[in-house]
Formats: sequence, structure tokens, C-alpha cells
Amino acid sequence: MITLHHCHEARSMRTLWLLHEMELDFDLKVYPFGRELRTPEYLSVHPLGRVPCLQDDGLILFETGAIAEYLVEKYPEKGLGRPPGDPERPHWLQWLHYAETVAVHGATLTQQHIVIYEDRDRSPLLMKLERRRLEKTLEVLDNHLSDGREYLLESGFSAIDTNMGYSVHISRFFTPLAAFPHLSAYYDRLSARPAFLKSLPEKPAIYHKPFYDLPPEPAG
Repeated sequence: MITLHHCHEARSMRTLWLLHEMELDFDLKVYPFGRELRTPEYLSVHPLGRVPCLQDDGLILFETGAIAEYLVEKYPEKGLGRPPGDPERPHWLQWLHYAETVAVHGATLTQQHIVIYEDRDRSPLLMKLERRRLEKTLEVLDNHLSDGREYLLESGFSAIDTNMGYSVHISRFFTPLAAFPHLSAYYDRLSARPAFLKSLPEKPAIYHKPFYDLPPEPAG
């Protein structure tokens, strides 16, 4: 039996979304951010006390890319992977890992805007730099999607779209997707999928504002 350890709106949303897309049976354990992830019990499952963590018949995995590869290889009949030898396999792998390139900038901005509580501890310069870095990663996606394809691969939807889709989902809190019309249309398609909707919490858990803008420039 698959068990997913999850915090709403965290990276584990990627895995939750994929499990719903695959229509697999699983047990979901949801935690709030905080001390519950640092208990000896949970640290015995995930040594860093983070999410996601996937357990499956004694196997433990806690990297979203590895989890995605594992699930599509275990359940190839679901059609969400691209096996070795498939001409799209190299592209599938590249976009799977590029999803983390996008996400790392979103994670830094989340830390700066939300996790750090005191304004004096935040860095307006870092926020500005990370937003621009994020935008550069999104430009790559927008250009890739400019040929009219609906999903990242020409053959259609796959597990890389759940991983990348989460990264884009978080990005929109920090930079307007309207600046990237092809990417914006891609996100609209993803966010209308029933499995995506199932992966969302009933109420915000991390992102309580629709948009987190850069702080104003100092006067003078």
C-alpha cells in the first residue's frame, strides 16, 4: 500500500497530483508545517523532516523526481512515463529535472516573502534577483510551448507535467504569468484537470495572498 506524507501546497503536491492522475489507491498523511515534521517518528521516515515522503511496501523515497520516475516505471500501463528507448525519453528526463530548476527560485521567494516573518530579516535585493531568475526559467518554458503544443511533450500529457505544473503553480504567486502567454495557457490547461483540483487544499495553507509583489524601492 502506498502512503504519501504531505503538506498542503508544498512540493509534495507534485506527488499527490500524480497519484490522482494515475488513479492509484494510497493513504494520505497530511501534516502542518512545524514541529510535527520534526518528531522522532517522522524523522525515522524522512531524515530531513520534510515532504514529500512516499512509502511503498517498505520502500521509502523522498525526492519528487525520483518518486515520479519510480511510479511511472512501476505502473507503465498508466502511460505517464517514457521508457528507455522511447524517442521522447531524453526530453522527458530533461523537463522532469528542469521542474526543480524552476522550483528552487519559487522556494527562495517563498522563504523571503512568507517564511521569514520580520521585515528586517528579508532582503529586497534577493527578492528582486530571484524574481528575475524565476522569470528567465519561465521564458524557456514559454518559448518551448510557443509551437502550439498543449503539454511539454509532443505526444501529450505525462508525469513531467505534474512536476513542472507545480513549479508554475507556485511561480504565479511571485510573477505575473500574463507576461508568458504560452505558459499561461499551459497552466490554464493543467489547472483545469480533475487530478490537479483534487490535489489542492480546501483553504490556503502557505500562500494566503494571491500575489506577493516586490517591496517598494526606498525613498530618496
